[in-house]
Amino acid sequence: MALNMSGEVQLGAPRDVVWVKLNDAEVLKACIPGCEELNKLSDTEFQAVAVAKVGPVKARFKGRVHLTDLDPPNGYRISGEGEGGVAGFAKGGATVTLTDRDGGTLLGYVVEAQIGGKLAQLGQRLVAGASKKMADDFFANFAKAVAQSQG
Repeated sequence: MALNMSGEVQLGAPRDVVWVKLNDAEVLKACIPGCEELNKLSDTEFQAVAVAKVGPVKARFKGRVHLTDLDPPNGYRISGEGEGGVAGFAKGGATVTLTDRDGGTLLGYVVEAQIGGKLAQLGQRLVAGASKKMADDFFANFAKAVAQSQG
C-alpha cells in the first residue's frame, strides 16, 4: 500500500538552529512517537527501534535511516525501511526543506511510503490517519524542542 502526505510547520528559530536539531539523534529520538532507540551510526545513517500502533496492530519496528541530498541548512532527503515482524514492513522517504519565513523557519516535508503485511490489510484510511497523527505528533514535539533551545 502506498502512502503519501505533505505539510509544513512554522518554527520560531533560525534555519541553522533548526538544521542542527534535525541532525541531532537525541532530539529526534525524543520527538519520534514510540521511539525506543535511535543510534547515530555515521553523519548520514541512524539505526532505530520504534513501536507503532495502528488500529488493532501494534509492532516494534527495527530499521535504518539514511540522509542523502544534504544541503545545509536548506534541507535533505531522509529514507529508510523497517521490519515489524508479522505486522509487516514500512519503507519510504521524505524530502525536508527549510526556508526563512516570518523571523523563523518554515519546515516543509513531502513523504512517500510503502507498507506491507498486516498493516496494509487494515485499510488506507486507518493507516493514513495513524500516519498523519504520528507526523503531527513528531512536528509538535520537534517545535517544542526547537523552542526550548531558543529559551
